[in-house]
Amino acid sequence: MATIFSKIVSGEIPCYKVAEDENHLAFFDVKPIAEGHVLVIPKKEIDYLWDMDDKDLSDLMVFSKSVAATLKEHFPCVKVGMAVIGLEVAHAHVHLVPMNQVGDLDFSKERLKISSEQYQEWMRKLS
Repeated sequence: MATIFSKIVSGEIPCYKVAEDENHLAFFDVKPIAEGHVLVIPKKEIDYLWDMDDKDLSDLMVFSKSVAATLKEHFPCVKVGMAVIGLEVAHAHVHLVPMNQVGDLDFSKERLKISSEQYQEWMRKLS
């Protein structure tokens, strides 16, 4: 069954796209824990990140690294943290979150409410 991420990849559901290549897509999270929070996914449907074959997993990490560099350049932070949770959507994904302190990567805290205008501003930062 197609996940919400597969529907984003196919264009059925819109997203605020940060980066894309033939096999991967990065887009802003709709329920971010920090400004600039991005999800990075393989376009190929696979539920569990650690079930990916080694090459695909490696490629996803290299793609994520380039997205993290872009985030660090455009969203002031000390580092870009990465989290693998995988419980929200049955499609492998990593969270990239601009961080200034350890608590910035706390997924139990209240999510930010970002307006479409704010997402547009985030998109302009990347241009």
